[in-house]
Amino acid sequence: MISNTLGIGIQGVQEGLQGMEASARKIARGGADGPQGTAADGAGGLIEPVIDLKLYERSVQASAQIVRTADETLGTLLDINA
Repeated sequence: MISNTLGIGIQGVQEGLQGMEASARKIARGGADGPQGTAADGAGGLIEPVIDLKLYERSVQASAQIVRTADETLGTLLDINA
């Protein structure tokens, strides 16, 4: 059960980091999503990737907390059984 929780936390961190990377690429392109390299709504094209970046950051933080908690729980269980 602990290893499953660790796996879920690690997967969440990985997915969050991938999302952050994708958002950062959009921001670096100036929010441009189209094949011609222009955003349909001009500078407003940056708003969504900046918000997404912050959401992915929170997701990574939450997933990292899951990993920390599972690690602490495993450590406690090992201490009890020692």
